[in-house]
Order: sequence, then C-alpha cells, then structure tokens
Amino acid sequence: MFFLDPTFLILIPALLLALYAHTKVTQTYALLSRKRARVGLSGLQVAEELVQHLGLRVKIEEIPGALTDHYDPSREALRLSRSVARGTSVADLAIVAHEVGHVLQKREGYSAFALRSVLVPVAGFGSQLALPLFFLGFLFALRPLMDLGILFFSLAVLFQLVTLPVEFDASRRAYGVLDRLGFIAPEEKPLVRQMLSAAALTYVAATAMAALQLVRLLLLRESRE
Repeated sequence: MFFLDPTFLILIPALLLALYAHTKVTQTYALLSRKRARVGLSGLQVAEELVQHLGLRVKIEEIPGALTDHYDPSREALRLSRSVARGTSVADLAIVAHEVGHVLQKREGYSAFALRSVLVPVAGFGSQLALPLFFLGFLFALRPLMDLGILFFSLAVLFQLVTLPVEFDASRRAYGVLDRLGFIAPEEKPLVRQMLSAAALTYVAATAMAALQLVRLLLLRESRE
C-alpha cells in the first residue's frame, strides 16, 4: 500500500523529531509562562510598545487558539493568541518580539522573507495537490502524474527551506530588540533564548519532514518503473 510501504520508514526520524519539537515548545512555554517578566506588561502592551519604539505600521490583533501567533504581511497585521496577548511572562515577551522581528524583516526588505512571501500561495497550492496527484500516478503507473506531484511537493519543500533562515533571523532580531530597548533583565536573557530556540526547533522538524517525504516520493517513483 502507498502509505504502508517500506519507504515509510524513511519518515520515522522526522516524525520523532517533530514529536520532540512539539513537546519541547509546549513544555518550554508552560514552564516559562509561569515566570513573570520584569517589565510587567502584557504581551499586547509589549507589542504596542515595540511597534511605537520601532516606528512600525502594523495592526495588532488578538486571536483565539494557543501559540497561533503570526504576522500577516499582506494585511499588515500582527496577530497574538489570547494567552500571549494577555500574558505577562518571559515566554509571552519572547513570542511577541519574534513576531515583531518578522515585521522588521518586511520593512527592511530582508530577501529571504520576501522570497517566502512569494512562495506562500505557490507552496500552499502545490502541497494540496502534490500527494493526490502522486498517488494517482503511482496507482495507475502514470509517470507524468507522479512527476507533477513531485514538482508540486518540491515547491513545498523549498518553502520550508526558505522558512528556516527567516525564522532564525526573526528570533535574532527579537532578542536584539528586547535587549537594546531594555525590555529584559540580565537574568531573563537565557530564558528568552530558551523560548526562541524551542520555537525554532519546530521549523527544523517541519523542514526535515518535508525533505524526507520528498526523498520517499522519489524512491516510490523509481519503484514503479
């Protein structure tokens, strides 16, 4: 079967890494969300302060969900999950600053961020079609369909690869902004780094999964010749 063939074993390392990354980020947030930041502001207030200090033009919105925080460059909206927007912990501070880091990337024309923005619709479209097309091609031994599925999935992999430097750079900017503007005390610095590192690991896991899935598709294609 397509999803139970031996090549599925290739995905096991990425699945384990993804599980570890998810556990790491949730546990780190749970731990650090109990440590109130010295600055004493909520995540929403921190976002407002950073936006004002940095002269950014962006709407700040509160959204439902847990760790659903993100920056939408198409609508110039910085969206914070309810727990982060209302929280006053070191973890909330780090997450808010990370998203502000993305706003800075757009303002400063960071090339990897611009490329990722271009790839968003292409990768989204491609990832939805890739596996169904490949499955049909594999089932009926139609190599052109398999190749098309692989091409579409390659776009999704490219998106993940470009996402890595974007996320690491946003975290670097986040730490720099918090430090430069005096939002974190010396003893809070390693905690902020800990939260940012845990979050970054989830992107590493997603990239590993996408890359190994692509390898699997290539192997499956060759097995149908």
